[in-house]
Amino acid sequence: MNRLARMLPVAVSLAAALAALPANAGAVLDRVLATKTLKVAAGVDWPPASFMNDKGQLDGYDVDVVKGIAKYLGVQVQFVTPGWDVVAAAKWEGRWDMALGQITPTKARAEKLSFPVIYIYGQSVAVVHKDSKANQLSDLDGKTVGVTANTTQEAYTNRNLTPDWLGGRPVEFQLKPGKVKTYESTNIALDDLRLGDGVRLDAVVAPAPIVGRAIKSGYPIKRLGGVLFSAPASFATLHGDKEFDDKIAAAVKSMKDDGSLSELSLKWYGADYTVAN
Repeated sequence: MNRLARMLPVAVSLAAALAALPANAGAVLDRVLATKTLKVAAGVDWPPASFMNDKGQLDGYDVDVVKGIAKYLGVQVQFVTPGWDVVAAAKWEGRWDMALGQITPTKARAEKLSFPVIYIYGQSVAVVHKDSKANQLSDLDGKTVGVTANTTQEAYTNRNLTPDWLGGRPVEFQLKPGKVKTYESTNIALDDLRLGDGVRLDAVVAPAPIVGRAIKSGYPIKRLGGVLFSAPASFATLHGDKEFDDKIAAAVKSMKDDGSLSELSLKWYGADYTVAN
């Protein structure tokens, strides 16, 4: 038997073993370490999580956390800015390695994406124009409420949110809107609300930190009622590279242990949202 003939059974066995592994096992982490570059999908209009600052650079809490992960891995960060719908569809085709955006790890999303680590807990609230006569959430019954499309806020406002994430508790639906209007981002919805009470919207359901930032920057809006619901949030990766996910989780744990994750939350939100409330 010649050498090639002896090698064939080994090659076939190796190929079968590799085929049994997840399609991307180790490939993403290997690529990140080999290129010394972590490619991250980010939104440019999600302050204070991620947004373009006055210097035309991406900035924000999520951006700083990702930079901490990259430092832990010993690589640099390269941000790309696809639409949220593209990220959620999980058709990344190697264009980026992970996505930020404080994504709630629901079971439906977990069918397409992996969620390596919880790094913040999000509170959602209702907000109205400062001239609104609404004094309680029930005053919004039958009204037009704006939300960001394909988010837990949209599901909540449509009264079909299932808290199927880790530690999820039953949700009390406090709104009965007549119409739910979806937007590409929360800021666009808030821009419509700031035009006046009932001009385009009667209210917006949004993450509390975004609402707080808008109020602080001068938007003529105010919160109505308390926290509607709270949920954990994670980065997202594609299925198949557990080694990569584990590295992301280890990096965030390191930031939790040394206190830097809490410090970043206080810096950007004025409160520590890194622990469950």
